Amino acid sequence: MKASQPQQSRRRLFAGAGTVAAVAAVASVLPVRQEPTPVAQPEAQPDQRSGYRLTEHVQRYYQTARV
Repeated sequence: MKASQPQQSRRRLFAGAGTVAAVAAVASVLPVRQEPTPVAQPEAQPDQRSGYRLTEHVQRYYQTARV
C-alpha cells in the first residue's frame, strides 16, 4: 500500500496543476469590468434655447415635402 501512496500524490499534483492552468486560461480571456468614466456636460448658455428650432434648412425641407 505504501508504494501506491506517492503515485496518488503525483496524480493529485498534476490534476491540481491542470485545474489551476485551466482557471488561469479562462480568467485571462474574460473581460475586465471597468467603471464608466463620467462625461463632462457642457453648461447651457442662458442666451441659447434648446429644443426645436425652425431654421432655414428645416423650412426648405418642409417646402420640398409638400404634396
